Amino acid sequence: MAWAILVLAGLFEVAWAIGLKYTEGFTRPLPSLLTLAAMVASVVLLGVAMKSLPVGTAYAVWVGVGAVGTAILGIALFAEPATVGRLVSLALIVAGIVGLKLATPD
Repeated sequence: MAWAILVLAGLFEVAWAIGLKYTEGFTRPLPSLLTLAAMVASVVLLGVAMKSLPVGTAYAVWVGVGAVGTAILGIALFAEPATVGRLVSLALIVAGIVGLKLATPD
């Protein structure tokens, strides 16, 4: 269950990272409110997951999910470049997340 909570925390991290783009410097109230809510949800869920997962593993996976998700949405939503080097690098992050899952006792 901690891993599912951790992945959900990472997805909320993606939401707030993308949300920052839509806040336009926190000048738009609704996107700003939603972004702040996603930030709180992300950190709270990370804290819950850390109750039973090692801190280093939990933090690395949280950041990894956030980084990969945000980069993919940046490509899809904002026409950011999808170069081979970038995609290979994202795949390496995913491999690291999988490796941490396999190397961490439940």
